[in-house]
Order: sequence, then structure tokens, then C-alpha cells
Amino acid sequence: MIKMASNSDSIFNLLSYLKRHQANCQILNNPYNNVVRLSIPNETPIADTNIYFPANQLMVNRLTDDFVAQHGNLLDFYLDLGQINNPYFIEVWVTTTYVTKIQRYFLELSFE
Repeated sequence: MIKMASNSDSIFNLLSYLKRHQANCQILNNPYNNVVRLSIPNETPIADTNIYFPANQLMVNRLTDDFVAQHGNLLDFYLDLGQINNPYFIEVWVTTTYVTKIQRYFLELSFE
């Protein structure tokens, strides 16, 4: 089942935190040239996990145009991190989940 939520400061705060503490996440290989996938330890401080990281379910969240406009530098960091050559993206989608079996959070940014 895929759920959707509205934007929250929680996603911004997590992305900002991971930018400052890059050792607290692992970049996962993926076959796509517009996607960054991150595995995040269970101990990472994340607000609203019950909303944005449902256990064993995907949460899909399209970042608002305002979010993309206001936080372009932060999103550019993740473009570089994922070696994505798409500076002209229009939308950014965030997919999140918490995998209980391995007790890790997963976050995917898709630049469309």
C-alpha cells in the first residue's frame, strides 16, 4: 500500500541533518539516473516517524513547488551526492519507509 502525506518540516530537517552528518546514512546503489536512495540508522533523530516512515509501507510525498524553490541548495547537494546530472528537474518526490526486519529507515529522492 502506498500512502501520501503533505509536506512537513520533518523531511527538510532530516535532509538537512543528513547533509551535516553524512556518516549517518548509507547511499544505496540503484539503476536510475534521477534517484538517490539512502539507508538511515534506527538511532537517527527523525520527527513524525509515524507519519513519514510507516513500518513496512511506502509513504510517497511530492515536495511542493515552494519547498523546491526555497531549498534548492539542499536539493542540489543530493543531486551531487547521487551523481545526478539533472539540474533542470521540475518535481521532487520523496518515498520513505521503516523496515522493521532490519530496523532501518529508507528515503528515496526522485528528481523528475
